[in-house]
Amino acid sequence: MARSSSGFVAGLTAAAVAAVAFLAYQASANVPADLSDTSPAPAASPSAPAPGGVPKQPADPALALPKQSGTGVRVVYSLGERRVWLVGEQDTVTRTFPVMPSTVNPAPGTYAVTSRSGTVPGSDGVQIEHVVRFTSVDGVTIGFSAAVDGSMASPDPTRRTGGIRMQRVDGNAMWTFATVNSKVVVVP
Repeated sequence: MARSSSGFVAGLTAAAVAAVAFLAYQASANVPADLSDTSPAPAASPSAPAPGGVPKQPADPALALPKQSGTGVRVVYSLGERRVWLVGEQDTVTRTFPVMPSTVNPAPGTYAVTSRSGTVPGSDGVQIEHVVRFTSVDGVTIGFSAAVDGSMASPDPTRRTGGIRMQRVDGNAMWTFATVNSKVVVVP
């Protein structure tokens, strides 16, 4: 009896170790290449509040949070600037980055994240990851995503697609920041 139960325990232990090793491999395969770089990028550095609690704007005025972009923790997407800001507590910009809009755009307004997907094929056939959806327009789902191959090519103007593409490192930041029901503000 002892012999069969020790074999059973050994088998379970081996299966558990294999499962943990597989999960560790998957996690390491999805780590951004620049994770070891601890110096903040100029466009990705947080804006610390200045004395008096007013957020300090980035040194480059082109990267400043658009006026009339709402309040509170939110994602701000500017159609005209083709840029996203991740805005934390006290209107602090935690990250801003350029995006490539698709052929179908949402109307300016306030939305909430409705769903998310880790990795799926995009409506243009490109494999995408960290999909954060927040609305649809005439049956076309609109959301943020990053192409697994890192591309941010202009979309085919003959196809109706709703993916707002970003670099993978920015997609990782969006995925962490924008959970279901998070506020998304679209400005002109």
